[in-house]
Amino acid sequence: MWERYYYMLKNLDPLQLSVPSEAQLSWQKTATNVFFHFGLNTFTGQEWGDGTESPSLFNPSALDCRQWARVAREGGFQIAILTAKHHDGFCLWPTRTTDHSVKSAPWKNGEGDLVREFVDACRAEGLKVGLYLSPWDRHEPSYGDSPRYNDFYCEQLTELLTGYGELHEVWFDGACAEGPNGRRQEYDWDRFFQLVKDLQPGAVTFGDGGTDVRWCGNERGYSGETCWSTVDPHRIRFPGDSGICEANDARASEGSSGMLNEGQEPLAGKPSIWRAAECDVSIRPGWFYHESENSEVRTVENLVELYFHSVGRNSLLLLNLPPTPEGLVHAIDAERVRDFRAGIDRLFSVDLARNARVVAEGGESLLDGSPDTWWGFPEACATVEIRMERPASIGILSLQEAVQFGQRVAAWRVEATTTGQDWFPVASGTTVGLKRLVRVPTFEALAVRLVIERSLLSPILTGISLHE
Repeated sequence: MWERYYYMLKNLDPLQLSVPSEAQLSWQKTATNVFFHFGLNTFTGQEWGDGTESPSLFNPSALDCRQWARVAREGGFQIAILTAKHHDGFCLWPTRTTDHSVKSAPWKNGEGDLVREFVDACRAEGLKVGLYLSPWDRHEPSYGDSPRYNDFYCEQLTELLTGYGELHEVWFDGACAEGPNGRRQEYDWDRFFQLVKDLQPGAVTFGDGGTDVRWCGNERGYSGETCWSTVDPHRIRFPGDSGICEANDARASEGSSGMLNEGQEPLAGKPSIWRAAECDVSIRPGWFYHESENSEVRTVENLVELYFHSVGRNSLLLLNLPPTPEGLVHAIDAERVRDFRAGIDRLFSVDLARNARVVAEGGESLLDGSPDTWWGFPEACATVEIRMERPASIGILSLQEAVQFGQRVAAWRVEATTTGQDWFPVASGTTVGLKRLVRVPTFEALAVRLVIERSLLSPILTGISLHE
C-alpha cells in the first residue's frame, strides 16, 4: 500500500472542505430506502386530502405492517419511512393534540396505533425507522396563526420523537398555504430542526432545501450528472425558503431544481455545508395507492435505471411503496422490488477488478474490495492503473471516494487497453462522491486506468470496481 497522506492534509491543504457528520455518512451509506404513504387518502382515492375527510373512513381490514417491512427488507432497503401525518392532518397515532386521528377511527375500535405497529414491525425485520410529519395541516384550525400552530406542530413532533424509540430520519417538506384565518403559515424551521437534534441526535432531517439532507429537486428519482454533497447555506437554507426551494416538483423553478440536483462545488473563501441529496420517487404514478394504477407499476428495468441515476450519482434512492386500503403492499409492487434487488445484486455480484494489481504513484497493491481501504495521493491530479491477470469484458464502472474526508474529485476519465499499450477512452465525468456508477458499451480490457484530472484537494479514493 502506498503512503497515506491524509494526516498531512488537514494542516497543508488551503481549502478546508465540509465533511459529513457521523449520522449523515451512516444515512448515505444505506443507499436505498423506502417510503410508505398510507392514510385517509388511501381510502378516498385522493393524493392531497383537504382535511374534511371523516376518520370513519380509516379502517384497513388486513393491516400487516410486518408484511410491509418484510417486502422492504427483501428489496434491500434499510430505512423505512412512514407518513405519520399527511397534509389532510389525519394522524396515524393517538395524538393528544387532536381527535383527527386513529383514535376516532373504527379501526381497532379507536384503540390502534399504526405508528407503533410500523416501528415494531420494522425493527423486527432489521430495518431502521423514519417518520414524516407534514407541516401543512389542512384540518387544524390553528394553521395560519403561526405561533400557535408552531406550538401545536412541535407538540406533535415531540410525541413522535419521544414515544417510538430511535429514529434515523425525520422527513419534512415545504408544503405551505393559508390557514382558515386567511394568513399564510410561517413555519419555525429552526425550532423544528433543533427539536429533532435535541430528542433524536442520531437522526438526519430531510427538507426541500436542506437540513442534514437535501431534496434532489424533482420527484423523478434522479440527481445530476454532476452531484456535489455540498451546498451554499446562504442559497439553500430550509424548505420553502424565500421561494428558492418550492415544495413540489411541478412548481420548482429551473434554477432551484438545478441547484438542488447538482449541489454546489465548495470554493475557497465561500461558505459550504454538507447536504447530500435524496432522490424521492414513487413506484406508481401516485404517492398513495390507487387501484387504477396497478398496470402502471414501474418495471424492474426502470427501477435499476433509477438506481444508477441516484445511488450511482452520489445520492440516495427513496422509493415509495403505497399500501392498499386493506393495509398490505400490493403483490405487484412487492414482486417488482424483490426483482429489482435481485437485478442489482446480479449486476454487481462479480468484481472483475477484485485482487487485481493496482499501480499508482507511491507504490503498488492489490484491490481488496474493502470499503475500509483508502488511498491518498500527494497531488490534486492522480492516475491509478488496474492490471488484471487476463482480459475481461467490462460494462459497468464503479468509483468511490472516502467522503469522510470531504468530496474532492471534480473531473476524471477512464481509459483501457487490451495490450498494455494503446490506451483508448472509455468514459469521463465530473464528481464521484460516495459512489459513481457508469454504464458503458461493453469493452475488452487487460488493464484499466483512472485519471483524476481535477480535485479540490488531494484525492482520497476508497473503491474502484469493474463489472460485466
